[in-house]
Amino acid sequence: MTIITTPISTAIGVEVAGYTSDDFLAPDAARDCQALLDRYGVVVYREAHITDADLVTFSRALGEVVVAGAGGHPDHPEISPVTLDPTKSALAGLRRSTIFWHTDGLTDLIPQKATLLTAREVADEGGDTEFASTYAAFEAMPADKRTELEGYRVVHSVAASQLLLNPAPTPEQQAKWDAAPSREHPLVWPRRDGRKSLLIGATAGQIVGMDAQHSRELLDEILDWATQPQFVLRHQWRVGDLVVWDNTGMLHRAIPYEPTSRRLMHRTTLVGEEAIA
Repeated sequence: MTIITTPISTAIGVEVAGYTSDDFLAPDAARDCQALLDRYGVVVYREAHITDADLVTFSRALGEVVVAGAGGHPDHPEISPVTLDPTKSALAGLRRSTIFWHTDGLTDLIPQKATLLTAREVADEGGDTEFASTYAAFEAMPADKRTELEGYRVVHSVAASQLLLNPAPTPEQQAKWDAAPSREHPLVWPRRDGRKSLLIGATAGQIVGMDAQHSRELLDEILDWATQPQFVLRHQWRVGDLVVWDNTGMLHRAIPYEPTSRRLMHRTTLVGEEAIA
């Protein structure tokens, strides 16, 4: 079948049509994917129907694969089922926070490199995934704003993201969140390839040295800027789609869907390769 590659917008995303599961095993498949990822941030393989075994093999060709400590697929521990159905995943209850814009791994020194997500079942309503390019958002800012933001550092924490779901936690809940690791990062991440991305989203709780109200207002302002339509791709899932995204430069979130939905995704994650400086 002919492979057709079509950019989705000037700022973010490219669609690849014509792939089948076997195509991901070709010697140049991972190289081609990485090149598209570097240029577009999000690569959409439409209705490729990649098998679980081939998903693991393709992921390994792109980098080192994270093996989750809990909730992995029984036959392929590198794969994490993503669902709100507790009978299909032990981590179903933790997925509610994915409706907020976030980048994975910002409480770590080295965030995950990339994520691969394929649709096994899709929701009848909702369940789309949105992505936002913080590379493009930062580049589009006025020069004086970019200079200002480069001077800030931000504390990322589990507590910040959980407060979005539950703004009035019990003392026990707050203590549990506070016990989880937090991490201070620059707000603007200068990359080794010369690009710059924004470290913002649900885990961004406080700008260092700034009062809480002003900090929250500024973080919200930056997030609003970065998630304007010109920087965003909204992917409407079809069964068999595979989406790969650069976790170090893209925000993402799930559009809410019913807890009873049959929506089921299989995900692999690549170990980070670049420490935040």
